[in-house]
Amino acid sequence: MSDAFTVLWTHDVCRALRKAGRVGERPPVAFSGVHTSLPAWTGAQAGDDVYALHVNRREVFVVSRMRVIDRERRGCCGTAPATWEDPAYPGHDDWSMLGAGGCGADPVHVNATPVRFDTPISGDLLASLAWRNRRGQTRNLKYVVDGRLENSVSLQGFYRLTTDSAAELAAVTADAVSSR
Repeated sequence: MSDAFTVLWTHDVCRALRKAGRVGERPPVAFSGVHTSLPAWTGAQAGDDVYALHVNRREVFVVSRMRVIDRERRGCCGTAPATWEDPAYPGHDDWSMLGAGGCGADPVHVNATPVRFDTPISGDLLASLAWRNRRGQTRNLKYVVDGRLENSVSLQGFYRLTTDSAAELAAVTADAVSSR
């Protein structure tokens, strides 16, 4: 059975996506890292869904749903760097803002929905979203006040959704893709 996760894309990442003209395009890759500068996609396997979220003015948006294909370096990644000055993933320069230059970055090839910034998560859904850890304990999002997120700290990282929350986010992204 596949799992679903969330990852928070920062303002810098989203600004870089817009500046590079990637809105409406499907990212073929994202990056996992061993350093706090990148989320570690720990536990994600082929077939799992990852929902990239963005917070703007206390509203949470689903930017893209990415289905993991693999976590391997492939030919599309380009030649591995010979020195520290060489780019880590020259084959993915168009999507480098997703973490290609991060410390210990590893590629995660994905089949994704187009990048967009107009798919909000309703306040009711935001208040009911839940994540579960490996021990099966669940937690809800902190700092939700009147359907708006006051502080994004509890979204920062890479977290496994509960089955119900995964289904809710799947419906949000399905509606957004079909309305396009």
